[in-house]
Amino acid sequence: MTGPVVVVGDILLDRDVEGVVNRLCPDSPVPVLDETAHVERPGGAGLAALFAAGQGVEVALVTALADDPAGARLSSLLTAAGVQVYALPLAGATPEKIRLHARGRVLLRHDRGGAAGPPGEPSEAVLRLIARASAVLVSDYGRGVARQPALRAALAATAAPVVWDPHPRGPDAVPGVHLATPNEAEVRELADAPPGPSRLASATRGAQGLRQRWRARAVAVTLGADGALLCHAGSTPLVVPAPGNAEGDTCGAGDRFAATASIALARGALISEAVQAAVAEASAYVAAGGVAQVLPGPVTTPVPAAFSAGGERIGAAAVGAVVGAVRAAGGTVVATGGCFDLLHAGHVATLQAARQLGDCLVVCVNSDASVTGLKGPQRPVVPQGDRSRMLAALSCVDAVLLFDEATPHAVLSWLRPDIWVKGGDYVTGAGDHPVLPEAEILRRWGGHTVVVPYLAGRSTTDLIAAARAADHRSTDDRPTPEGAR
Repeated sequence: MTGPVVVVGDILLDRDVEGVVNRLCPDSPVPVLDETAHVERPGGAGLAALFAAGQGVEVALVTALADDPAGARLSSLLTAAGVQVYALPLAGATPEKIRLHARGRVLLRHDRGGAAGPPGEPSEAVLRLIARASAVLVSDYGRGVARQPALRAALAATAAPVVWDPHPRGPDAVPGVHLATPNEAEVRELADAPPGPSRLASATRGAQGLRQRWRARAVAVTLGADGALLCHAGSTPLVVPAPGNAEGDTCGAGDRFAATASIALARGALISEAVQAAVAEASAYVAAGGVAQVLPGPVTTPVPAAFSAGGERIGAAAVGAVVGAVRAAGGTVVATGGCFDLLHAGHVATLQAARQLGDCLVVCVNSDASVTGLKGPQRPVVPQGDRSRMLAALSCVDAVLLFDEATPHAVLSWLRPDIWVKGGDYVTGAGDHPVLPEAEILRRWGGHTVVVPYLAGRSTTDLIAAARAADHRSTDDRPTPEGAR
C-alpha cells in the first residue's frame, strides 16, 4: 500500500440514548424516558471509515458536513479515531439519527437534518487524494455525495481499486468498479429483476444484471448469516459461506464487509480473496456483539466542552451561525487558536490583526483539560468559561469554540476556515518560511495558513511566573507573628 484507503460517502451522527421508564407523561399517554447514558458515533460512511481505521491502515474520509454542532461532533469523533476528514460544504444540517432505548428495546427513532442537500465542490486536495489512494470505498447512503460530478469523475479516473457499497436512493456506480457490495434487498430494488426459482438464483440474476449495467468487474451480494454470493465474468457464481452461525446485532455488518474488502484489495488480494476475508470479518464482528462491542460504549458524562452551549457567541451553534452567514455572502472565514490563559496585549494584537484578514474571526480555545495536558497540572490559571467569555467580549472576535483535544485538528476539519492565523515565530521548516502544523489540514479544502507579528515581551508563562514570584516575595516580607521563632 502506497496511499491511504479513501472512503467516500454520506455521513450522519448516530446517538443512542439509554434510560428508564417509570411513568407516563401527564398531558398525553406516552412513556417518559429518564436518560441514564448515551453513546454517539459516526454513522454511514463514517462508520465504514472507523472500521477501516481499526484495521491498522491510513484512512481518509471524503464526506459532507454542515456548519452545525453535529458536524463538529462528527469531526471530533473521527479525528480521535485517526481518520483524516476531508469535508465538503453541506447546506442545511448534518443528518442525525437518535434512538431512545429502555431495557434494550428501541422506543422511538428520531431523525434530524431534513432532506439531503447537494454537497459543495471538492477541493484540488480531495481530487489528488483519490488519485493517489491505494483503494477507494464508496459508502453511499443516498444523500448526494456519490452523485457529486467532480467526485464521480475522479472515481472513474483513479487507478486504485474501487469498491462500491450502493444504496437504492443513490446513483449507479461509476463504470469499471472492481467490486460492488449490495445486500439482497438492495439487489432486488436496484436490479429490478424478476425473482428466480431460488434465493441464490434470484441473487445471481440481480447481481449479473448490476454487473453488466455498471460494467463492474464483480458484484458480491451479502446474504447475512449465510455469507456472500460473488458474481464475476464467469457464468458460475462463487458462494462464500460464513464461518459458523454468527447471530447477533447486524447493524454495521455491511460497512464492515465493504471496509474489509477494500483493505484486502489495497493489499493486492484477488477479488475472491477479498470477499472471503470480508465474510470472515463481518461474521466475527456480528458474533462479537456488533457495533456496541466494537466501538466505545455509553457514557454518563456531559457532552464535551467543544459541543456544549456557552452563550450567544460561544459554542458550535454560535460558530455555525456566524460561519454559515459569512459563507452565504461569499465572505472569508478566519480562525485562530490557543490557550489564552491570562489574556494579554500580545493576544489582543494577534486577534485584531487576524480579524482584518477576513469577514469573521472564530477563536478556537483549548479547554481546561486540554490546557492541563499541554501545560501541566497547575494550568490553566483562568478556567475555560472565563477565558471564553473574555474573548467573546472583544470586538474583533465573532465567535468562540472550545475543544478538548491537544490540537485543533478536529475543529479545523469541521470549521474549514479560509485562513488560519497564528501569532509569533512558528517556524518549523527550513529558512525564513513559517510552516504551521495545521498547514497540511488547511490544504484539504484550499485554505491558507499565515503568521502575524507578535508583540515582543508578552508571554502568559512569564506573566504567571512573575505573579507567583511577586506573591512569594510578598509572603516572605510579612512580619513574623509575635512569639514565632
